[in-house]
Amino acid sequence: MSALSNPLPTQEEAILAKLSSRELAAYVETQASTQKVSLTGKDGKAHQVEVPVSALRLLVDILTELGDGNMVKLIPVHAEMTTQEAADAMNMSRPSFIKLLDENKLPFHRVGNRRKVKYSDLMAYKQAIDQKRLQALDDLSALDQSLNLGY
Repeated sequence: MSALSNPLPTQEEAILAKLSSRELAAYVETQASTQKVSLTGKDGKAHQVEVPVSALRLLVDILTELGDGNMVKLIPVHAEMTTQEAADAMNMSRPSFIKLLDENKLPFHRVGNRRKVKYSDLMAYKQAIDQKRLQALDDLSALDQSLNLGY
């Protein structure tokens, strides 16, 4: 996940992606396991492809993000990340991320002299700290209410 290795969508691409996501979302059959999609080739002929509905939902999500002007990168759940890629995903510096590893807050293993982190472990850690942050906000909100601070 190098920083902006893929360019952001152009304004025209974002507009087309937003329209496409809306159109596709309207036709995704949520009760089915697969759906047939028709694609038109360079020869002008339509070709039908059977696609898992889960993939179509993912495509809608990707198009929605592109429509919002965001760059999208797919990472397999079982992927291993470098410390720089993981730090980028967590939106923190690499030295700060290394400190988390040194404090054993995240599991990792070494490949030669490099540390590797599983994407699934990184997302589990991120979800856990997000939950702690939300709990802290709830606690502060309850304290504000009990003190009648009016926030």
